Amino acid sequence: MINETKLHEFPLADGTVYSKRKGVIPFSSSKPEEYSEIIGQDKMERLLKVADRLKGLQVLEINASAKGGGVAELLLSAVPFMNSLGIDAEWKVITGNRDYFECTKGMHNLLQGMDGSFTTEMEQTYLDNIEVCGNESFIDYSPDVVTVHDPQPLGLTHYIKKPDEIWVWRCHIDIEQEALDNNPSLLSLILDFVEHYDASIFSTAHYVLSRWDMPKFVIPPFIDPLSDKNRDLSEVEVRKVLDTLGIDSKLPIIAQIGRFDPWKGIDRTIATYKQVKKDRECQLIIAGGTAVDDPEGTRILDQILEETKHDENIHVLNLPVDSNIAINGLQRAADVIMQPSTKEGFGLVVTEALWKSKPLITGNVGGIPLQVRHGDTGFFYETPRKTAKTIISLLDNPSVASEMGARGRQYVKEHFLMPDRIADYLMALDLLKTGALSRETCGECIISYHPWFKLSKRR
Repeated sequence: MINETKLHEFPLADGTVYSKRKGVIPFSSSKPEEYSEIIGQDKMERLLKVADRLKGLQVLEINASAKGGGVAELLLSAVPFMNSLGIDAEWKVITGNRDYFECTKGMHNLLQGMDGSFTTEMEQTYLDNIEVCGNESFIDYSPDVVTVHDPQPLGLTHYIKKPDEIWVWRCHIDIEQEALDNNPSLLSLILDFVEHYDASIFSTAHYVLSRWDMPKFVIPPFIDPLSDKNRDLSEVEVRKVLDTLGIDSKLPIIAQIGRFDPWKGIDRTIATYKQVKKDRECQLIIAGGTAVDDPEGTRILDQILEETKHDENIHVLNLPVDSNIAINGLQRAADVIMQPSTKEGFGLVVTEALWKSKPLITGNVGGIPLQVRHGDTGFFYETPRKTAKTIISLLDNPSVASEMGARGRQYVKEHFLMPDRIADYLMALDLLKTGALSRETCGECIISYHPWFKLSKRR
């Protein structure tokens, strides 16, 4: 849980977000034993066994933002949780100006298949900033393992990796092979940096880039079921959230909650709501926030506000970063949750909705089909008209919606809760630390901690 009085204190000027060594502990997680009742004793014993083998291991997590976005969401719980297990985990963020984050957002979009080119100006902007960040003082101690998240800090290893350190790149996005082939300069840049890493982690098996000569792990992301964003709320707490935000609790709610991002399908949600409203009285909540490493979010928000300004039943909420209870309450108040993304690395907002037993309409893209079985734990978006019919059916048949929500929650419980996935991560680090896996002995190895299956079988 975040200590709100210390929220403004991180990151420090040197990028430190969390470090017991420096006395920087602005947030915490629940204790390991508090998760036993949720995940079961067998899974808890698996976690504690590997954590005991790695007790005292020094791990440094590096990403681009301490607030906002899925990676920050994961680390806010994972870093203090690992410390409670006896792992000395720290967290730092790289710094950059607006031009740098415009550049890395452009890289992100290109890697996910958006039209465009990786220009020489973008490359120079990226390299200049990475070189500034990659000085000797950025890592002021000698961690055993450094895990770098996503493309923004990828190039750091080129400058500051020490021979006795294990560096892991964790890729959370859906990289299109065609996009790499169409942008040879971007491919060359990434391969130049990747070759300095000892292993990589992907969220799903179909994201793995097999040409990379290193051990590759498949470890899905997760949610923390005891965090403020996901813990159970009483009806009184949910009602308080709605009252505070000026939302009518008596009117059926369609909600989309997440970052203001061009890939999230917010235009699809608005179009679907307009179709539903022709036949049923309802309201739409679009709630999100922005992140330091995503300057595009403000532009998307402005577009949404302009498009929806004449409908008083559409609530567009730009929530502060510390709005976890509000997000939790909005999700629990919703009758139907939408996330019809056109691209999605994994979709933690999908995981959150399923955990809260909500019927869900989502995009059939990226890591979402790993979570949603069409017609069983949710529905895939089709067209505004067809999806509106599905939503009306759910509103008219609450028992069917409730049964679907229960199946979704059970699936998340089995596959996407933090303690189980942290156990996977520690087992991967154990294999690398002991030398059981390395680039030399297992460059083509893919080790998956999640079942492999053809995505077509999920529909």
